[in-house]
Amino acid sequence: MADLDGQEGEDPNGSVYRVAGALTITRAATTQREIDALPDPVTIDLSDINRMDTVGAWIIYRTVRDRGAKVIGASRDEVSLLEQVGEFDKPARVTPEEPGSAIRVLKEIGEWVAETGATLVGLLGFFGATLIGFANVIRRPKRFRVNAVIQRFDVVGVRALGIIGLMSFLIGIVIAQQGSVQLAQFGAQIYTINLIGRITVRELGTLMTAIMVAGRSGSAFAAQLGTMKITEEIDAMRTIGVSPIEALVVPRIISAVVMMPLLSFWAMLMALIGGGVFVWFSLEIPPITYIQRLQEVTPITDLWVGLIKAPVFGFIIALAGCFQGMLVEGNSEEVGTRTTTAVVQSIFMVIVLDSVFAVFFSNIGWI
Repeated sequence: MADLDGQEGEDPNGSVYRVAGALTITRAATTQREIDALPDPVTIDLSDINRMDTVGAWIIYRTVRDRGAKVIGASRDEVSLLEQVGEFDKPARVTPEEPGSAIRVLKEIGEWVAETGATLVGLLGFFGATLIGFANVIRRPKRFRVNAVIQRFDVVGVRALGIIGLMSFLIGIVIAQQGSVQLAQFGAQIYTINLIGRITVRELGTLMTAIMVAGRSGSAFAAQLGTMKITEEIDAMRTIGVSPIEALVVPRIISAVVMMPLLSFWAMLMALIGGGVFVWFSLEIPPITYIQRLQEVTPITDLWVGLIKAPVFGFIIALAGCFQGMLVEGNSEEVGTRTTTAVVQSIFMVIVLDSVFAVFFSNIGWI
């Protein structure tokens, strides 16, 4: 018997298409053409069929669906196959065309603005929750975790002395070298000391320390809290009545606020030493002359400016790191994303605040 033997017949109520043999993919195209050529209404007789695959079932089902055809003589297996094909007859999702470049840019800008606004609102709410946590600790001193704060002192401060000291020492050398090259054109190399003293003590000492702490400690805060969110440790703390803000966030913020001025002073000192070493060997200015000149050209207000900014920067860095860590949900990939966001966010806010401080101190006469 042939793979498919389709026989057309006339019926008082319309056309009849009788199928004999196998209705499979090998004769699907021929079967479809023959059925399409029949006038409506169509009746499909499956009494003599011995095998039908999903392609053949789809042809029969589509004819019933689109033309209202009637199927007769189908066995139980054939009816079941037709029903299964019908269950998967669902409209496919069509991917919309890509918008133009201008519309795409505007869309991305809008999404960025919306995301930034949501982040600022969330950060403001987290700041309020942190203040409430501080108030609860002050009202109930027994809830203050001294050991956690001391441990954070070690991580944020003591273990950062080496890298911050080396970085500041090298930055002092770079400032002295670049400054001396430019000032040599005017025969004013002695003013290299002025440049080193003022820019290091007033700005770079604190700013570079804040950037290092953001990359080192701020990222660690976000990763630690994010991992605790994934492992449900924070949920377990809430279950037993322990506030995550008081137990995790407050110690980290206190450590960053306390250690930032100390690290900033250490960075200033190492940068001044680096600059002094350079002018001693390159410009042949002895250390005693260098120190005396620093005292003359660097006002004490520069030191106060740097030290006043430091705890504010520390607070912002710790707040951003803990905030992003608390937002982690889902999987470990989210930890890396939130950690990166915490570093970028804290550095951005530090630089913005530094510009605000510069304008403020200039207006009050601390120039």
